[in-house]
Amino acid sequence: MATQLSRSVERNATPKEKSEWTEEEEEEEEEEKEFKECVEEPNGSLTPVIDDSLESNELEKQKLAIMRAFVEGEDSSAKDVDDFMLRRFLRARDLDIEKASAMFLKYLSWRRSAIPDGFISVSELSTNLAHNKLFMQGVDKKGRPIVVGFGNRHKQGNLEEFIRFVIFALDKICSRIPRGQEKFVCIGDLQGWGYSNSDIRGYRAALSILQDYYPERLGKLYIVHVPYIFMTAWKMVYPFIDKKTKNKISFVEDKKLNSTLLDDIDESQLPDAYGGKLSLVPIQDC
Repeated sequence: MATQLSRSVERNATPKEKSEWTEEEEEEEEEEKEFKECVEEPNGSLTPVIDDSLESNELEKQKLAIMRAFVEGEDSSAKDVDDFMLRRFLRARDLDIEKASAMFLKYLSWRRSAIPDGFISVSELSTNLAHNKLFMQGVDKKGRPIVVGFGNRHKQGNLEEFIRFVIFALDKICSRIPRGQEKFVCIGDLQGWGYSNSDIRGYRAALSILQDYYPERLGKLYIVHVPYIFMTAWKMVYPFIDKKTKNKISFVEDKKLNSTLLDDIDESQLPDAYGGKLSLVPIQDC
């Protein structure tokens, strides 16, 4: 695999590939390319017009074609996947075709094994759904759906059911991401979190699923109402968070909570739990 792909990359390399951008500069350029203009909605809020064209980045386009040819040759089910999904895996590995291809092929194998029926029914998740801990409502100023999770409602239990709950939730969230957008934002509310809610195995499993099988889906995570005792659990989870994910996590001070959220979310789209206009909707009802 390495030799075949390396030759293809060398033939298709361009001078742009050798530019030494910082990660922050790359993020800024991506934002500029994706959000060029906005339209005003009837309620006065602004909705970004997102450029979801694959033509906008020639280097990505070239590498995407090479990656698609290879993964389809390795696994025919890759033909059913659109270019946007492949691009997310490519971006997750900094446009390294070999690493992105290996990551994507692992995902296809995992998906068949973890979800043989193609979906997870709510009947399989009775315990976790009864906790009433995950909700969706509204979109931020970039058009990304908002997910809200309450950490004090999670209880350590059957790990396999929790893993299936995480997959169910991520599939549900991704199905609600509007066309032209690829990411979601999350508010992780830890008010009332205590040691009874600490589930290191569960946290690591959820993190692994998000990073390995749903790359480039998380846009931003706001962690709010953070109790001091949570930092003990955080220190045990932090080493397992990759650099890209770490850059999307923001701990928000209570005194800055309202202003921080309103910087990124219009009041008309903010959940009422944080002073906005919309009622939270349980994840299973979205």
